[in-house]
Amino acid sequence: MKLNNESDRVKREVLARVARALYADTPAALDRIPLEMRPRGKPFSRCCIYKDRAALRYRVMAALGFRGEDETDELKPLAGYAAEVPLRNRNPEPFISILSEGCSACLESQTTVTNLCRSCLARPCAANCPRQAVHVKNGRAEIDRSRCVNCGICAKACAFHAIVQVPLACADACPVDAVGKTDDGRVAIDHEKCIRCGRCQSACPFGAIMACSQLADVILKIKAGRSVVALTAPALAGIFPNDPARLCGALLKLGFSAVHDVAAGADETASREARELHERLAAGDAFMTTSCCPAWIETVRRHLPALAPFVSHTPSPMRLAADAARAAHPDAVLVFIGPCAAKRTEATLAGSPDHVLTAEELGAMLIARDIDVDACEPAAPVVTGTPLGRGFAVTGGVAAAVAAQLPGGVTSPGAYTVNGLTPKTLRLLAAFAKTGKAPAPLVEVMCCEGGCVGGPCSFEDPARAAARLTSSK
Repeated sequence: MKLNNESDRVKREVLARVARALYADTPAALDRIPLEMRPRGKPFSRCCIYKDRAALRYRVMAALGFRGEDETDELKPLAGYAAEVPLRNRNPEPFISILSEGCSACLESQTTVTNLCRSCLARPCAANCPRQAVHVKNGRAEIDRSRCVNCGICAKACAFHAIVQVPLACADACPVDAVGKTDDGRVAIDHEKCIRCGRCQSACPFGAIMACSQLADVILKIKAGRSVVALTAPALAGIFPNDPARLCGALLKLGFSAVHDVAAGADETASREARELHERLAAGDAFMTTSCCPAWIETVRRHLPALAPFVSHTPSPMRLAADAARAAHPDAVLVFIGPCAAKRTEATLAGSPDHVLTAEELGAMLIARDIDVDACEPAAPVVTGTPLGRGFAVTGGVAAAVAAQLPGGVTSPGAYTVNGLTPKTLRLLAAFAKTGKAPAPLVEVMCCEGGCVGGPCSFEDPARAAARLTSSK
């Protein structure tokens, strides 16, 4: 379940304030954001108000699309960064930025004994430990760190819940062990391992992991009079609680020249993957995995290369929708909008679409322009998809759409769904590659649990979003 929290609120407030300054042509206001959000005499969240303001400065930089790690002049005004936005011709990659000033240098994930320990006669914690790492000393259980492997068996065995597993939130959220620590205990990301899923960003309770936004690029191009086309992900209909037609109207009011429903690209992806699956099985292939999730594609490229021959060659719905929009609007700036972090990397590597905005960033733009979505005139996208295409946003939806698009007379061979990438599911997928066998001929892989509606850049509970999306089909 996605929980909103103060860290998310601060991130969204920064995005909205940056958007408001850009819309108002007042770049000098950017430098006042840290001061206005943390004025003297008001509460602050870190050791002092000045550290809070320093952290907010780097958040504004990230909202403008710049990585704090690349800063060479700490006295450079934020307005100076805004002036550089129109000059860049490539989106930041990697787009993840570390706010070292905001990192709390959390302890490594560990199992620990609390003062609730009763030194009971049963001592199941010690009896069940597979490494003999638990013993009782002076009337209390203790854990030998040199032997403990953090399996959590002792915590599950304790009747008093006196033993707990303390997580390292960012590292534990990463399915590929790409998050580690520097010598001083601060968070560090191995970008060669990172699959750009964005989970570490949403998991960090201190907001120390940030994403470089493309919000400023899009706003400035709209203000410059460019034709900017929005490519809306199917998940938006579940994430935003508004009538999709009114959300489309709100996008037009923001200055987008047209809206294309990416569900239409999903329909085309399903059609192509259905033909490809049929052809592969006829040629003797054992199975095929889906290709729409960019974090999954990065996982195969960086961690499971043996699975590459089994991955569908069909482009993702975003790519196909962008191709169609480019044909209809050859001179337009194409902007994908959805809850996925990894779409930024997919678009940058492919060169299309031009920019990627998140659902949170779209929300910030609406707030900055004081647009009430429910008060907007309903509008229709230039192209729309089918309910099956919109189903791509939830787990199982891709497989269902592919099955429905199989050539006439072909019976669905069945599908196996991976509902979220974890170390366990990655080991399972690696076994599929090693053995050349899978539980079903079609393997749908979703990096985020629940599907795209569970993406890290959403602001809605995935279950509610999925229910809303299903009811709108």
